[in-house]
Amino acid sequence: MDDPLLRCENLVRRYRDRVAVAGVGFDIARGEVYGLLGPNGAGKTTTISMVAGILRPDAGSILVEGLPVTTGAGPAKQLIGLVPQDIALYPDLSAVENLQFFGRLQNLDGSRLQQRIDAVLEVVGLADRAHDRIDDYSGGMKRRANIAVGLLHQPHLLILDEPTVGVDPQSRNQILESIETLGGEGLSVLYTTHYMEEAERLCDRVGIIDAGKIVAEGTRRELVALVGAHDRVHVSVSGDAAALAARCRTIAGVIEVHQTDSRLEIVSDDAGRVLAPVVEAADVEGVAVTGVDVREPDLEAVFLHLTGKALRD
Repeated sequence: MDDPLLRCENLVRRYRDRVAVAGVGFDIARGEVYGLLGPNGAGKTTTISMVAGILRPDAGSILVEGLPVTTGAGPAKQLIGLVPQDIALYPDLSAVENLQFFGRLQNLDGSRLQQRIDAVLEVVGLADRAHDRIDDYSGGMKRRANIAVGLLHQPHLLILDEPTVGVDPQSRNQILESIETLGGEGLSVLYTTHYMEEAERLCDRVGIIDAGKIVAEGTRRELVALVGAHDRVHVSVSGDAAALAARCRTIAGVIEVHQTDSRLEIVSDDAGRVLAPVVEAADVEGVAVTGVDVREPDLEAVFLHLTGKALRD
C-alpha cells in the first residue's frame, strides 16, 4: 500500500513487566473498513488507544495522512474521530445540545456547526429525535448518537470500538448501514467487534491480533486460503450421480468431489467459478439438478484456527 491513510509500524506497549502490544503494524487505505479482531486480552484495546492518541507507544510510529499521531494536541488528532465502547455523552442534554458542545471543542460554530449537526443526525437516523434528552434514548439510540459525535468534525479516520454492543436488532442494523454508507463515501474506518458476522459484512480487510501481535491479515478469502479452508458446493441430483461426479472432477477449480447416492459435495477454492460448469456438466450427462447449497468457510473458523479461541472468549 503505497500511500495509506493510516500507517502503524512496529507498535510496542508495556505495562510494567507485561508486553501488551509486541510489534503491531498495519495500514488502512482511504475508504477502507479495516476490522481489528482479537480475543479478550489480545492487545486490541491498547492498539486502538495508541492509534487514537490516548496512549503513547513505547516504540513504533503512527501516521495519519503522513502526520504523526501523539498524545498531545496536533494536526493528526484533528483527522481522527473516536467512538468509544462506553457512551460518552451528557445524559441530561439533548442530542443537539451534546453535538453543539462537542462541536465547539472541535472549533465548529455558527452555520457550519448547525450544518454538520443536521448532517450527522441524518446519517445515524436520529433527525426526528434530535431534541430529546439522551437519557430518554434507548441503548441503541445512545450508541448512534455516540457515533454522530465522532463524525461531527468530518474525520478522515473513524475509530469504532464495538459500536453495537448491547443494542436492539433495529439499531444494530441502522448502525451497520451507516458504516457501510460512510465507507462507500470514502471515510476510512478502524472497526473492532465481538460479532464475527459484522466483520464479514463490513470489513474490506481484517487483521487478527493475538498475544499482542498481528497473526494474520487480509480479505476474508485470503484469510480462508491461509488456513487451507475451501468452499463446498452441495448438489442434489436426479439421475446418474456417479457419471456427473466423474465429469465434475475434470472441471478447472474443482479440488475434490464426494458422491453419496444422489448428492455430490464439490470442494473448490471458488464456488462461484465452478457452479456454472457443474450445471453444464449435469446437462451433458442428462442429470437433473434438484438443489444447490453453497457453503463458504467463514472468518469464525479462521479465527478459531489461528487463536484457538472463539471471538467472544
